[in-house]
Amino acid sequence: MKKNLPLYILLAFLIIVNGFFLYNYLGKGEKEEANKPERLGIFLAKELGFDDIQQEQFRVLWKPHHQRMQSLSEDIKGLKDELFKSLSDESLKNVNIDSIAILIGEKEAAKDLEILDHFKQVQELCNKEQKEKFSKIIEDAMRRAGENRGLPPGRQPDGNRPPHPDGDRPPHPDGPPDSKRPPPPGH
Repeated sequence: MKKNLPLYILLAFLIIVNGFFLYNYLGKGEKEEANKPERLGIFLAKELGFDDIQQEQFRVLWKPHHQRMQSLSEDIKGLKDELFKSLSDESLKNVNIDSIAILIGEKEAAKDLEILDHFKQVQELCNKEQKEKFSKIIEDAMRRAGENRGLPPGRQPDGNRPPHPDGDRPPHPDGPPDSKRPPPPGH
């Protein structure tokens, strides 16, 4: 027993450290993700400078909106799960896959409409100065969302890459020929 005492102490230490790590790593992430929508609401109310009455009205609007958004997100997740199950299910026809994809699109559209409706309701809570701030916040959020979607890093909306630092870049297959290079054969 005395020979193994350092091993038992080391084992107990490792168990405690692992438990602490798992609690902080896994537990904190779930809590932060669960509170993310609430934090966004608090951020918006704070940025707009809502008074106590506006904050209470905002909370009244927020809860049903959040529930509807959760429901739509769960529906979309279920439909996407069903869609990707079709990868291994050869009995599903393309018609079924297309139907699921259409349903996902309809749910995504419903989410966008729900967000728009919620923002209209929030805007109605605002005074004139707050409405101006609200518009700027929404415009900034939409601009940032657009920057983060759809385009691979380094790509421009017109399909061309930005020039290389040394000025020499290969032509884009769909873009205009590079003035430094001869046009492809047949042009």
